[in-house]
Parts: sequence; structure tokens; C-alpha cells
Amino acid sequence: MSSKPLAERMRPQTLDDYVGQRHLVGPGEILRRMIESGRVASFILWGPPGVGKTTLARIIANTIKAPFYTLSAVSAGVKEVREVIDRCKADARSMFSDGARPILFIDEIHRFSKSQQDSLLGAVESGIVTLIGATTENPSFEVIRPLLSRAQVYTLQPLGEDDLATLLNRALTLDPVLSERNVRVDSTTALFRFAGGDARKLLNILDLLEQSTPEGEEMVIDDKLVTERLQENPAAYDKGGEMHYDIISAFIKSIRGSDPDAAIYWLARMVEGGEDPEFIARRLVILACEDIGLANPQAMVIANTTFDILRKIGWPEGRIPLAECVVYLASSPKSNSAYLAVDAAIARVRAEGNLPVPLHLRNAPTALMKKMGYGRDYKYAHDYPGHFVRQQFMPDGLQGVRFWTPADNPSEQRMAQLHRDRWGD
Repeated sequence: MSSKPLAERMRPQTLDDYVGQRHLVGPGEILRRMIESGRVASFILWGPPGVGKTTLARIIANTIKAPFYTLSAVSAGVKEVREVIDRCKADARSMFSDGARPILFIDEIHRFSKSQQDSLLGAVESGIVTLIGATTENPSFEVIRPLLSRAQVYTLQPLGEDDLATLLNRALTLDPVLSERNVRVDSTTALFRFAGGDARKLLNILDLLEQSTPEGEEMVIDDKLVTERLQENPAAYDKGGEMHYDIISAFIKSIRGSDPDAAIYWLARMVEGGEDPEFIARRLVILACEDIGLANPQAMVIANTTFDILRKIGWPEGRIPLAECVVYLASSPKSNSAYLAVDAAIARVRAEGNLPVPLHLRNAPTALMKKMGYGRDYKYAHDYPGHFVRQQFMPDGLQGVRFWTPADNPSEQRMAQLHRDRWGD
């Protein structure tokens, strides 16, 4: 039996072995083109655990033959950052003429303080290093703007069932341990459900099944056995703290499902588990916007205020405003109409491209623009009764298209009636 975990034994070394993220590394896609050209710009990989962020960074370094340095934002300080950058400078000087720039991979970059992130700016801007960051948190909240402006953000998605099936087949046929076992796959529903789009979880579960099956016996993969083994040993699929994501998922779904008692329970689990309170508060702000939205716009204000209060009073007292916010959000009416509306509009923009702005809506700061008709015939709403007048605001070809569908709650029904009174539809 190998001492290395299966997930480490199966770590891909080339893009052809890499599973998932076809929108980034598939034929002709942005990261594959970047790698094939040998000219890799700084970027940040944002996605859940177990989807290949670290692996992808290593594959890139190996493919373009670049020196590869890693830092973990959990343990590294400004001093360690500067020491690594000094080593990168030495590498850059020694291979300036024909070698690839050193790659600095920073795991959990969202945990870096502002001063730590500031210490990276000069090296990234001057081209001393190519920065590849990895984060499970939204970079727009956690990464400083100057660094974001120098590094493109690419979003990684949870692995789909086809990807998980590919990983399973590779592990059973290519792994030196599993390929020697007599394995029978009866069903994969539970296996894929527990994996939850996470390659590491899938491989950890397979590791557990293999290690708990005596040598010489047939190793069976079916829903009943997978569930039983994981209930006996939940740590098998929680290596590296992935349970964090299961609990936050249960927390969010309990609030969305309007169950304040369950939501408070999951909050208590996170409090006792040492979760970052600001992570919880940030998720509440997102939830207030996404799942409550226009049904109760005050929810967003309360969630944001809770975040501010938490930062002011600190911990452990901060658990109290968090609890108040959780109960309020869970008890609030729910709507995702604004969330659906903006996604529908984005899909239309991507499908139809940049449609021209109607002339009467265009800004006309110069005489030439006015002569060309910019702003002509625009009707200033405040000059009309009720501060409203009908005119075209959509681009040509999209008149009458609706993106926002009001949800069935009093707040949005009032908005919908006002819309009908104005536009007659």
C-alpha cells in the first residue's frame, strides 16, 4: 500500500491529464492559449476547494519551464513574501534572455492582509514574477484593487458528474494501488453526491473504501457502502477542512429555506469551530442581496450594518449581532428576482454583443456630438407629470424585452403595479 494519499498519487502533471475547467483549458480557451504561447500573465483562480487550482498552477510552471515558488497566506508574512521575491529577482536576472519569468503561487490569497498584498505590487508590476493566486473567496471583496487591476480573475467551477466519472475511471485503471484491486462499481450516486464536485473528496472517499476493504476481497462501490463508510469515518472526506464548505452550505440553505432555528444551529457550529466571523458576515450580505432582494430591501441594509458592527465590536460579542441578523434574514420574505434579472440581461448581452446606445440617450459634451444628434429629443423625466414620460431606453431591437419578473410578494407586487401604470404592460 502506498503511503501517499490517492489524491496526491493521481495529481495530473500535464494539461491533457487535467480534468474539468474546459472553459479555461479546453482547446482554444484562454489559459490553454496562454500556456501554449509561453507568455503567462498574472491571474487569480477563484473557485471552491478540490477543483484543481494548485494543480493547474503547477502544470503551467512545468509546461513553460518556469521556476515555481509557493506561499500559503495562512502562514506567510511580509518578511516571507519579500524573501521569495528576492529569490525570484535572482532567477529573473539569471534567465532574463531566454527563460520564463518565475511563477509565485499564493494559496488562499484572500487571507493576505493589505500590507502583505501591497508588498507584491512592485514585483508583479515590474514583471519580476508572474503571480498566480488561488482563493475560495470572491476576490473583489478580499483582494486590493491595485492588485486586481494587475491580475485577471478566472472562475473555476465544481466538477460535473462526467468529470467525476472520468476521475473515477482513471483512479481505478491507472493508480498503482487501485488498479491491482478487484473492484466492482454498482452505483455512483452516493459517491458523486458526497464528492460534491470536489476531486479531492472523491479520491479521499475511494482511498477510504480501498483501505477499509481487506486485501484479497472484492472492493465494492455502491450507494449503501459509501454512505455507511462515510458515516463511520466522516474525516475521510473532510481532509483539509472541506467540512467548512458543507456547513456554510447548510447555513445558507437554512436561511434561504426560512428556518431560523436550523440557521442558528449552523451558525453555532461555525462559531464553535473557529470560523472567521467576517466570512460569515460577508455571506449574509450576499444572501440578503441574492435570496431576499426586493422582497425586503431592508435586509441588505441590516446585513451590511451587521458586518460593520462586527468589525467595530470584535469577538466574541460579535456573535450576537450575527445571530440577530441570521434570525431576521431567515424570517424575511424571499425573492431572487433581481438576481435572475441581471443574469438574464448578461446572457442577452453575451448573445447579442454591444448593441448601439440610442442617439437620444447618448451624452453630448461637445458641439460635434450635438451636431451628430447625440442627446437630441431626450425627454427629461422631471419635466413631466409624475416625473415620468414614455420613451425608448432599450437599444433598437430589444424594445419590449423583459428581464425582471416580479416575485409574488407585497413589495414587488407594488413595484409591478407601478410599472403597469407607467408602461401599460
